[in-house]
Amino acid sequence: MTAPTAPQILTAAADDIAQRALLREQPTGERSMARTVAAFNAMFGTNITESQGWQFMELLKMSRGAAGSYHADDHLDRTAYAALGAEAAAREVDACA
Repeated sequence: MTAPTAPQILTAAADDIAQRALLREQPTGERSMARTVAAFNAMFGTNITESQGWQFMELLKMSRGAAGSYHADDHLDRTAYAALGAEAAAREVDACA
């Protein structure tokens, strides 16, 4: 098996994001992190942002990747989470402007 290139990984991550949107049938795409962090904040009295939620998920995938052998899924998901986090961060900045 040939190792994937960075552009192939980015394309696969984008395809995964699109596929999850179809599976969840959300008109704006599957974006469950805002609901997740709202529930987390309510449960634990914290105030993390959506972009921080995506960063947390990146750290989870990084931790898994460091704990054993290579699994493409860890890196593919981490790539998707980085893009989703960037999207959320841009919205957060726009909301403050």
